[in-house]
Parts: sequence; C-alpha cells; structure tokens
Amino acid sequence: MLVQVRKGDSLWYYSQLFSVPLEMIEDANKEGKCEHLPVGSTVKIPAYRKVTVDFQPGDTLWTIAASRKLHVDSLYLLNPHLQNVPQIEIGVPVQVPVRIESKLIYGKKKYCYETMMKDIKRLEEIYPFIKTEIIGHSVLGRAIPHIKIGNGQKHIHINGSFHANEWITTAIIMTFINDLLLSLTNKTSLRGLYMYPFYDEVTLSFVPMVNPDGVDLVLHGADASYKKQVVAINGGSEDFTGWKANIRGVDLNNQYPANWDIEKERKIPKAPAFRDYPGNAPLTEPEAIIMEELANREQFDMVLAFHTQGEELYWGYEGCEPNESEALAKEFELVSSYKAVRYVDSHAGYKDWFIQKYKKPGFTIELGKGVNPLPLSQFDEIYVKSLGIFLASMYI
Repeated sequence: MLVQVRKGDSLWYYSQLFSVPLEMIEDANKEGKCEHLPVGSTVKIPAYRKVTVDFQPGDTLWTIAASRKLHVDSLYLLNPHLQNVPQIEIGVPVQVPVRIESKLIYGKKKYCYETMMKDIKRLEEIYPFIKTEIIGHSVLGRAIPHIKIGNGQKHIHINGSFHANEWITTAIIMTFINDLLLSLTNKTSLRGLYMYPFYDEVTLSFVPMVNPDGVDLVLHGADASYKKQVVAINGGSEDFTGWKANIRGVDLNNQYPANWDIEKERKIPKAPAFRDYPGNAPLTEPEAIIMEELANREQFDMVLAFHTQGEELYWGYEGCEPNESEALAKEFELVSSYKAVRYVDSHAGYKDWFIQKYKKPGFTIELGKGVNPLPLSQFDEIYVKSLGIFLASMYI
C-alpha cells in the first residue's frame, strides 16, 4: 500500500500507526533509515491494501476507524482532502487501509510456472520488503526467480522442483513463504514459534522452481516448438507424467561435479532421457549452472533441497558433512517423522556438491510417498510435516 508523506511523518511513525515492524517498512523503501522523508514522496506500507467505502448516514472518520480497529490518522493519511472538512457528505468515497490477515496463495493445485510467477508478483505487491531477483533463465528462456526474506547472518537456502514431476515441492515452498510473511507482519506464531525475532537473525533464500520447463511439460504437455524433440526423448509417448529431466532430457540433480564421472558410468541412459541422464559433462545445463552460481555468490550456511517421494531425508556425503549435520538431521526427523539417512549410493546431486565443496549442512528431503507426481490429496499432510523442517532449520 502506498501512502503520501506529510510534514512530520517518519517510517517509525508509520510502523506505530499501522502496527508493522519498522525493519520491514525500512526494507520496503529506498528511504531506509533516513530521519526526514521528503514531503509529498510515497512510502510503501507492507501487509496492507486500500479499499474504498462510501460514507454512510451516521458515519464519521472516527467510527469508520473504530469499527476496523484503525487509528483515525491512518484515514487522514489516505484521505488528506477530508482533513478539515466539517461535514462529510453521504456517498463520498473514503479510502480505508485493510490489513492482510489471510493467505494470498492457494498451493493445493497443479502448480505450474505461470501460477508461481503470478503468486510471487502478488507477494511483492503486498510484502515489498521481500527481495526478489531473476538469477538466470531456463533452456526455453523462462526466468528463474530467487526470493530472499530477512536480514540475519544465518543464511539458509531452500529449493524445489529440480525434477519436473516433483512440482508439488514448489507449491509447498510457496505456501510456507506466504505463511511466513503473514506471521512476520501480523506478529503471530507458526506452531507456537513467533517469526518476527527471526527476521534479524536469519536470511532465507528460496528458488521455488529450478526446472520450470520440465514442470510445465509435465503439467501442460509439449508446446509445438519442441514437441518433436521431447516426444522422441520420451520414447514416442506424449504422456510426460514420468518426466524428471529438464527440457533437453538432462537430469538436473545429476549435473554437479561431486563424483559426476562415477554417476555417468553407471547410469543406464547414455543419451538424453526423461530421467537419470546426467549429461555429457557436469554443469552443462543453464538451470544447474544458475544454482551453482547462486550458492557460490551467497555462501549459504545450510541447504534444503526438496524432492519427492519416500519420506526420508539424506544428510551426508562421503564424510564431508560437518558434525552439526547429524544433530540437525535428528531434529528434522523428530519434527517431520521422516527417516534420516546419512549415506545413499548416489553422486552428482546438488546437495552432494554443496556438502563436498563447502563442508556445511546440506539435506535432500523426499516429501510424501507413492508415485510421482504425488496426488494433491497428500498436500496437507506433506505441508504439516515439511513445516516442522522449515521452522527447525531456522531456530536450531
């Protein structure tokens, strides 16, 4: 919500007027922590939108404010032309600030790339203190967004949809982001844990959809421009429900230089395939390169890579994992009921590479059980279990 600055206004005053944490108003505005705001300039107020109501018989600005649990000055701020009007006429439109207290995102549906991008735009509009950027593009040119929330020294990265038919992971991540933002701005709790103190303690990084081309192939089928190629890779079938790879038939979670050569030799596909083909060299695919570059730039303290299915979480790689990883894995196991597994006979994954290179905690978390893509009937149960992991990663 945009407001126009009056003489004497400050970001601190707006935080009191609208009961929004000052840090989030500062982060939402370029003015930052400057003491004097230029009169007439605009300031973004997070977690609010404007609605227009018509003045009714018996109304005053005081009664309108009181009925909505607002400070009357918030109405004067949005309606400066009414400041000195002794008698407001019936039917005059009045702008009223409305706090966002319910979800903007509905994740329990087939969650494609367009849906994600629209949801991110809505979150940016209501919560302008979040930081979003495009970190690169997929094979087909789709922009891959990166979202950051918080200003803390502890830097946690979360990603989803490395594999195309695991698109439910994106919906789970986006649902958590929305719940987190609601908790931050309304100073409410998630599972009894108040999120507001974490804003200055933790920086959360999200890439909700690593493989947008593959996700849309699974959910919407092949576009005419590349249909011939993907149908050939898929053995002549136009049923792409089993597709895990990117649009070129390369498995993005087999693309990393953590014993890639071992994985290359033992993988059955020796050419582009709907799953498991690691490419002809590590880091050939733009989506995989983007994720490597992001980790190198951001220097994460922990990585959570969400996949499906199995209700397990993998936390080690060839003894490169730090001692703290075991305690984290046990906590994640406790809050989710997922089985913590230290080693699996697998290489070249994003988590493997991160642990091997940085010697920091990394986790591959397999949500749900069954056959991919998992049915939406599992969404609520998966979210409840994954929420424990999201929260535990922040407070441990």
